[in-house]
Amino acid sequence: MSDLAERLPDVAALLAALDQISYLADESLGTALFLAARMGQPILLEGEPGVGKTEAAKALASVLDTPMIRLQCYEGLTSAEALYEWNYPRQLLAIRLAEARGETPREADLFSDEYLLERPLLAALDHPGPRPAVLLIDEVDRGDDEFEAFLFELLAESAVTIPELGTRRAAHPPVVVLTSNRTRDLHDALKRRCLYHWIDYPNVPRVAAIIRRRVPGASERLADQVARGVAGLRELDLAKPPGVAEAISWATALGVLGAADLDPVTAERTAGAVLKYAEDLRAVRRAGFAALVGQDG
Repeated sequence: MSDLAERLPDVAALLAALDQISYLADESLGTALFLAARMGQPILLEGEPGVGKTEAAKALASVLDTPMIRLQCYEGLTSAEALYEWNYPRQLLAIRLAEARGETPREADLFSDEYLLERPLLAALDHPGPRPAVLLIDEVDRGDDEFEAFLFELLAESAVTIPELGTRRAAHPPVVVLTSNRTRDLHDALKRRCLYHWIDYPNVPRVAAIIRRRVPGASERLADQVARGVAGLRELDLAKPPGVAEAISWATALGVLGAADLDPVTAERTAGAVLKYAEDLRAVRRAGFAALVGQDG
């Protein structure tokens, strides 16, 4: 951890490094990420979709100059799919080649690292360093209870036992970032193991600042208009309120069209960049795009 201490001596250094790569984090998020990296404790980031949870893990990996290894969770995800599998086609080919030579392959030869397919969890544990990888376990709430229990045990030990090969223990335990959209409650046992941080929608000035960083061609005026427009959309009863990612997409679309201002016409023309459901589009049309961008019809 000494190398991490040199790279991240304090929260201010992390915030400055994140700022340099155009990830604008407030002090509370910066502190949470700093503690996760320096304490070697998993962090659970919760918040609405699109507030920047996944981007936080990517940014942390970039600041640490280390790989980010991502496990996307989904219903039915098994430990084998997340951890490792054996390359059965290669094993079968090796058996046939051995038989063609009149040999009998040994089990130890077939179940070796040569035939092991590392999935994200094992890849993160096996990362050679010099700094720990950032392991992003994305949308952990989409997995089932059994996978969550398995995950807790693995994270607690930073090790896994492969029956044919023995125990693999991480030389550089990964910095683990779990994200959740709160589609279901996570077990208390997992939460106790993790630091916790709720990422809320950023305010209008911060969204405008993010847009200016991520969409360099956007003027200060246009960035502010988009930020206010997205804030206005979130006040409506939408199936999918837009987050930061949609704000960036909207500003990019306006830039591609050469729009200098967000007016009712351009707002409706580019609505597909920020609204993802037909019912949301209808709701905004009923409210009026003019009201959304602060203009009278």
